[in-house]
Amino acid sequence: VPGKYTITYFPVRGRCEAMRMLLADQGQEWKEDVVTMEIWSKGDLKKSCVFGQLPRFQDGDFLLYQSNAILRHLARNHGLYGQDAREATLLDMVNDGVEDLRIKYGRLIYQNYEAGKADYIKALPGELRPFENLLAQNDGGKTFIVGKQISFADYNLLDLLNVHLVLAPDCLASFPLLASYVQRLNARPLLKAFLESDAHKQRPINGNGKQ
Repeated sequence: VPGKYTITYFPVRGRCEAMRMLLADQGQEWKEDVVTMEIWSKGDLKKSCVFGQLPRFQDGDFLLYQSNAILRHLARNHGLYGQDAREATLLDMVNDGVEDLRIKYGRLIYQNYEAGKADYIKALPGELRPFENLLAQNDGGKTFIVGKQISFADYNLLDLLNVHLVLAPDCLASFPLLASYVQRLNARPLLKAFLESDAHKQRPINGNGKQ
């Protein structure tokens, strides 16, 4: 249904690009309700948000907050949550690992970029190796992070890897499975079209210009 989905968020990729990638790759349409800092600082929208945070996601008359809950909601609705309960649980585990690294990345970008960047990049192999190992355990790393079909955790992991390749272009040099995973998923036709679109390219990764 055109216009069924609306993403309300700041004019950045941030915590919404994974859900945009999911929607684009699944052939879904959505509207963007862009919130400037001027609007946000007035406080009315913030007060209306359950946890005082964006993104807000609208699915028809259903309002939802928390980016990972939104990803899981879309996963349930679009068959992106594994083929059985065991796969779904493994996807939850992977997504929690993605969230852990995303929090560390956000802390670097917004709190400690200049002083912390070198140490962060030095520690990055230790953060990425678990994902390489998980890929290796699933069909030798030739398909997805869990199971034989794409999932919400793939989109979230892919987005996180893409932003880390901007931060540290060589970060996957020691991880051949992750490197080919990124190339393979980014080449999916609908996802590729989205990643090459002006909407994606002109949207900064983060809100403070650091990346």
